Parts: sequence; structure tokens; C-alpha cells
Amino acid sequence: MNLPPLLDAHAHLDQYDNQTLPAVLATLAAQRIFTIAVSMDADSFARTRTIATQSPWVMPAFGIHPWHAADAWPVRHTWQHLIHATPILGEVGLDTVWAPPNTLERQRRVFHLFLEAAATSHKLLNLHTKGAEAEIRNALRTFGITPAIIHWYSGPLDVLDDLIADGHFFTIGVELPHSHHIQAIARRIPLRQLLTETDNPGGLPWLTGQLGWPHHIHDVLTYLAHLRGYSVREMRFCMWQNWSRLATRYRFPFPSHIPGT
Repeated sequence: MNLPPLLDAHAHLDQYDNQTLPAVLATLAAQRIFTIAVSMDADSFARTRTIATQSPWVMPAFGIHPWHAADAWPVRHTWQHLIHATPILGEVGLDTVWAPPNTLERQRRVFHLFLEAAATSHKLLNLHTKGAEAEIRNALRTFGITPAIIHWYSGPLDVLDDLIADGHFFTIGVELPHSHHIQAIARRIPLRQLLTETDNPGGLPWLTGQLGWPHHIHDVLTYLAHLRGYSVREMRFCMWQNWSRLATRYRFPFPSHIPGT
């Protein structure tokens, strides 16, 4: 208890099945892992919000993932009100790599709704940027949004430098030991703008074949600490301080609701 909580700034807790979820939540409590639980769409958020009522270690976020934007746009009247249900909006953004190219215009329309909400209601964005890094940089500038959380950035370094200069935060996750490009990114980002994540449960299987579990945040933290030349303890304090600054900036009821802090 003399250490701050661990931070998982991006996970999909709703994707665990009912048999696995109790063990996941028990791990969050036992290992004191504060988790931002993002959503893919309205149904995903409904389960995420229910999960959050079962654990003070979970902060739910509502979002429409760019992969779901094409289907979500025509029925936006059924979910737009949920934008006001949480101070964090995610996972939202654009994807020109893994999403079908004919969905990009609807992605932009959905993303625009979230940008407007973030700008007018002072909400924190948790962003997916794959292949659309420059466009998202420009959109954040147009709407005057800073800081946002850039999830699992893997794009060009020149755009990264712009996003760093604009004050955004960046999650580093389970790909770190497997990618020289991600390692270069993790070295380049100022320490005060770094956060840790797992993207559980799906972030790890494509890398190692393992299901992602909350305890994998320890591996991320350890590798990141060694990469940057800090002790694991120092890096843990830094991640929590970074998140606490964001929490203060966005006026979250935080961290007083977390046991032991």
C-alpha cells in the first residue's frame, strides 16, 4: 500500500465472458489495477457500465469504435444520449488500415459527434488512430482539444512529434517487447506524457497466443521502465502521477474513490 495503484488506461473488460470476469475483477482489486474500460458501441457500453458497478477499480467509457461506425451512424438517435453518460469517450477515432475503406465517411461523421462533445462538455477522449494519425491530429487542433489519450500509437514519427507538442498523452502496451517501432515511440514520448495499457483481452493473443489478463500490465510497466532507464517503482509512480494530472484536468471524482489512495 506504499505504492500507488497500477494503471491500465485502455482495456475492453466487457469482452471477457461471464465465467472469466469474476477472476478478472478479483485481480484488479488484489493487484490494485485502476482500469479505464472502453467500449466499442452501445451494447458494449451497457455491459461495461454494469461491470463498473461491481468494482471501484473500473472507470467506464462510452465510445463507438471506428470498426462499428458504419453500422452505428444510421441509428445514432439510439445512442447519442450515451455520450453524456461518462466523462471519458472511447474507444473512438478513425481507422484506414483495418476498417473497410468504404466506411471512412461514416467513421468521420461518428467521430465528429464525439469531437463536438469533447470540446463543448470538456470530456477526455481515448483515441484509436490507425492509419489516420495526421487527420486526427488536425481534427484535435480544429476542435481545440488537448490533452487526449492516444491509444497504442504506431504511426509516423513526425505526426507523433506534433501530437507530443500539442500535449497529448500516449498509452504504451503489450506490443512493446515485440516491436522496434513501438520501442522507438516509447523512447521518444516525454515521460510525463506516457501511460500504460493492456488492451485486454484482445491485445495480446495476436502477439503471443495468450489471452490478455490484468496482470500483464506488470510486464508492460517493467519493460517500459527498463527501456527508459528507471526502476519499476519509479515508473509506477510516474504513470500514476500522469494519470492523476489528467484526472485533475478533467475534474474526475478521483482518486478518492479508489481504495487505499
